[in-house]
Amino acid sequence: MSEEFTNPVTSAPPPLPPFPTYRKPPKTPAVALFLSLFPGLGQVYNGQPAKAVVFFLAWAGSIAGLDSGPMPFVLMIPFVYLYNLVDAWKSATTINTRAAGGQSVVEDDIAESPAWGATLVAAGVLLLLKNIGWLSVEVVARYWPLLLIAAGIAMLRGSLRKQESDRGPAL
Repeated sequence: MSEEFTNPVTSAPPPLPPFPTYRKPPKTPAVALFLSLFPGLGQVYNGQPAKAVVFFLAWAGSIAGLDSGPMPFVLMIPFVYLYNLVDAWKSATTINTRAAGGQSVVEDDIAESPAWGATLVAAGVLLLLKNIGWLSVEVVARYWPLLLIAAGIAMLRGSLRKQESDRGPAL
């Protein structure tokens, strides 16, 4: 029965827990917002080049569209500009949240919505049709509210589908 007795006073204390280290968030929302004062730069900072191109072209196109008449372009300029600012802030915050949760942060987010690419394709087709003379902007400009109606219907359908999926299957 010769158990070795350890004196608690002279034995080494247990190791300290690791000291928490501060990790800087990958993106600063304020920097993204500041850079977005020039539309698209905040999205470039966030690593979203497709969004950057669409925001810049939408903003520049809205300004250029004023030549064909004020409506709808006079409304689109502030909408695109403010949406660009909000998107840059929210995207930087989302990237930081993803990084804080331990998920990897991808600079060029592969999961960017296909709507950004589709927007570029649609804008390119419209400009091409105008340049070859198959589309008259003056004739089409009369029906621009249809775009608002279509966007509203799409948003409404998406919202209703989300509410339906959040409720789960009906009993």
